[in-house]
Amino acid sequence: MEISDITRLFDTMQYQKENHPLQKSFGQKENGEWKYYSTEEVSNLINQFSMGLLSLGLKKGDKAAMVNYKNRVEFVICDLAMAQIGVVSVPVYPTISPSDYQFIFNDSGVKYCFAGSGDLCDKVSEAKTKLPNLIDIYTFEKMEGQKHWDALFLEVDETMLAESKVSIKEEELATIIYTSGTTGNPKGVMLSHKNIISNLKSVAPIFPLNPGDRVLSFLPMCHVFERTASLAYITKSYEVIFTGTDNLGGPDGDLATIQPHYFNTVPRLLEKVYDKIVQKGLALTGMKRRLFFWALDLTNDYAYDTPFTGLDKIKRSIADKLIFSKWRAALGGNVKGILTGAAPCPEKIARVFSAAGVPVREGYGLTESSPGITINNFTAGQAMLGTVGPTLTGVKIQLDTKDTMYKDGEGEIMAAGNNIMLGYYNNTAATEKVLKEIDGEVWLYTGDVGRIINKNGVEFLKITDRKKELLKTSGGKYVAPAPIESKLKERLLVEQVMVVGEARKFVSALIVPSLEGLKSWCETKSVTWKAAAELLKEEAVIKAFQEIIDDVNPTFGHVEQVKKFTLLNTTWEPVTTDGSDSELTPTLKLKRRVIREKYKNEIDAMYA
Repeated sequence: MEISDITRLFDTMQYQKENHPLQKSFGQKENGEWKYYSTEEVSNLINQFSMGLLSLGLKKGDKAAMVNYKNRVEFVICDLAMAQIGVVSVPVYPTISPSDYQFIFNDSGVKYCFAGSGDLCDKVSEAKTKLPNLIDIYTFEKMEGQKHWDALFLEVDETMLAESKVSIKEEELATIIYTSGTTGNPKGVMLSHKNIISNLKSVAPIFPLNPGDRVLSFLPMCHVFERTASLAYITKSYEVIFTGTDNLGGPDGDLATIQPHYFNTVPRLLEKVYDKIVQKGLALTGMKRRLFFWALDLTNDYAYDTPFTGLDKIKRSIADKLIFSKWRAALGGNVKGILTGAAPCPEKIARVFSAAGVPVREGYGLTESSPGITINNFTAGQAMLGTVGPTLTGVKIQLDTKDTMYKDGEGEIMAAGNNIMLGYYNNTAATEKVLKEIDGEVWLYTGDVGRIINKNGVEFLKITDRKKELLKTSGGKYVAPAPIESKLKERLLVEQVMVVGEARKFVSALIVPSLEGLKSWCETKSVTWKAAAELLKEEAVIKAFQEIIDDVNPTFGHVEQVKKFTLLNTTWEPVTTDGSDSELTPTLKLKRRVIREKYKNEIDAMYA
């Protein structure tokens, strides 16, 4: 089997089996111990589960949902077993509410749901009373009173399964992924086998890895970023270790235990790792502390592919031996690359880690593009800090510059290629807004604003903001909040931030302080630590944040500069405990409408 023969999702496992089978194709913790599954074992389980699905009466075109808190091999088995009999998979975020489950399951017509542990079965069961199409729920874990998926692993009818596989065409619908969305009901993105496989083939050559290298997978598989990547891992025969974000760091964490060569992540997690590194540096004293921040300062002028010579090279060699080697050890010591996506990555984060010998690259895409559009990759000349990289093979982009809100050289990013979705399920109006046929080719209007930067003949895409997030001041000037927020989040004292100013005279900011950063700051400034609600009112603390604003403002135009700010004693999360709307999407993007509504009084006070 050649790589060109991979045209459907389930072909990936067959390709691994024929070309580079592994004894440890997948691994995960079960009952506190690491358990590994071979290529042969997973392939057999996929086929057996396909037979179980057929025994339920599921047929080509039917829909079935999957939901679990942590990535597990069960997801892969479920996903590929559905794919090879033509059942359309509907992966769902575990953190959504029963009403969200109700909407998604009703909209897509889900007939069966396969759920992980915790409260997931309860959530789906609560929604089931209002779901006439949902026949039953099966659980991956054995739970009292619930049907367990073990009952669906049946003897394989090779002839029947072979006929089923042959009937699946690459143009056919493979999955419906409901976008988390920042407003309104989620939209079901329809992706065909061809959409995802075309993106897989574009992305697979970028990994700086060899067959058998270990990949850590913890981003949700229900999101297309990790899901397409996981299929690429299978194709490249990497050893995939599934885990969660709750036990990554520390001496007994999964990074130290597994010592991965690669993983995908979101900027928020890298920001937290960076903050912890700096906190440890602040806790040092004397010469050790001076050495730490001397080394950290050396990262300020780092750029991809720029060699250092002479004294600069010697300095960095010393910093690497004394400081940076310890950072790499904290990530397991073997990391050859990290790809971050789903939200904007502060340039400083990518620069610091890469300078320390942990190559961080940022990519860009949407669920609607399966997802990759551009990626900074790991080969010389193919990455540029501050951008999201060159266009992937097989994908085309152009900028729609017609709108007057854009700066010179900027426009809404449009993408075309085999990776572009079929449309939104049951939503023709929404589909027609973003998919436009131009000269016989379908283009996706992404809603993101960017510019093209040419460096040494390579065109890199730089994202400047979301079209719908551009705010317009009362003076008629457009302001892009994302770059301002990204710059502020580089500071140790700033955990989260949202820029406001729509129809106002000037730009302001809601700031969620980093409590860990504040504790270190209090120690160095001899400020007495107290309850956060009181501390944030202290004149010295407010002054410290004002100094950050004053330092960042000159990097932006006058109309973009933050004139006022409010410190919030809270943390924005993708899930709330009180049942109110969460401030973040499951992919950790700001829900700006929700935040504006929740903090209306605080915003109004800044303009009183």
